[in-house]
Formats: sequence, structure tokens, C-alpha cells
Amino acid sequence: MENTVYLRMRQKVQVKLGQHVTLHEAAQVIVPPKWERIVSELVIHEVTPEDKHLVVVDVMRVIAQLSAALPEADVQTIGPAQAILEIQFSKKKTPLVYFILVWLLLFIGSALAIMNFHEDVSMQTVHQKIYYMITGHDKKQPLLLQIPYSFGLGLGMILFFNHLFRKRLNEEPSPLEVEMFNYQQDLDQYVIVHENKESEKKINGD
Repeated sequence: MENTVYLRMRQKVQVKLGQHVTLHEAAQVIVPPKWERIVSELVIHEVTPEDKHLVVVDVMRVIAQLSAALPEADVQTIGPAQAILEIQFSKKKTPLVYFILVWLLLFIGSALAIMNFHEDVSMQTVHQKIYYMITGHDKKQPLLLQIPYSFGLGLGMILFFNHLFRKRLNEEPSPLEVEMFNYQQDLDQYVIVHENKESEKKINGD
């Protein structure tokens, strides 16, 4: 037991170009005190421009490096078999004109989508009928219903996305965040499988 090293790969780690990624950065490690310094200084990958955007570090590769540095170690792995290194490049500031153009595109597109939906379901006719049922009078533009409905539509979107600008309303994730999380999980799994196939081709010399 005194020579046992427990290793759990992290799911995703953000790194920078030129960084020497150590074992502690890519994995959670429980190691005997006598080997703490060696493990803390063990570099498992150096980030280069050839890595592009994502690098998959397989646990077998880490075990080989760890065993080379500590031949007496009994490595026990727990959890995922790969860690994804996501390379963070310096962000360029977006010109204001591009920001305005994208904002206008999204604003006009969403407005047209809402208007077309209301036209498809005859929302104005529904408002007219509701107004007649409440007041007993026919009105072509029942603003008494349409104005509160418009404000309610905007408020509903804020509550649905759980954000007001950058401020989160509560800790519960929005449906969009859940879908984005599921998409990211599927994307990470695809990257792992794809990178493993590429590695096998290189090993086999294909």
C-alpha cells in the first residue's frame, strides 16, 4: 500500500500554448509523501502549435510515464480513461461594427420569428375574441391585452434563459444550458474516439 498511486484523469483542462502540462494539472493524484515532489514535477505533455485546439491524453500514456519515473509504483486508475487538453489562444477584440451587425441580425431574426409564429396561430384574432369575452365589445386592436402580453413575452424569455444580461437569476440551469452541456459531452466523446482512432493509425503506420 505504501507504493500505491491512485490516479483519476480530469475530464477537461484548459492549457496555453507552450505550457508544460504536469500530471497534477491533468489528473487528480494520491501519492505517498516520498514521491510527491517527483509527481508534482512530472511533465506529461508540452503544448505545441501542432496540437491545434484539442489534445487527448490517454491514461495508458500517463501510466507509462509515471512508471518510467517511479518503477516501484503500483498505479491504480479510477474514473475516466482520458483527459482533454483545451488550448486557449489569445482572444482578439471584436470590432464594434461586427458586434452591432450581429446584434441587429439576431434582433431582426428573432422579431420576425415571433411575428411569423403569432401570424401562424392567429394571435391577434385570439386577443380580439378574449377582449370581446371580457368587455363585450369588438375591437380590432385590443391594446389592453396586447401590451401586457408583449411585456410578459419578454419577461418569460428572461425567466426561461435564467439570465438578465450577465446576471443569473438563480442557481438552477436553464434548458439551453442543459442542452449545451449535453452537446459538449457528446462533442468531447467524439473527440476522444476520433483521437484514439488517429493514434491507432499512427501506431500501425497507416
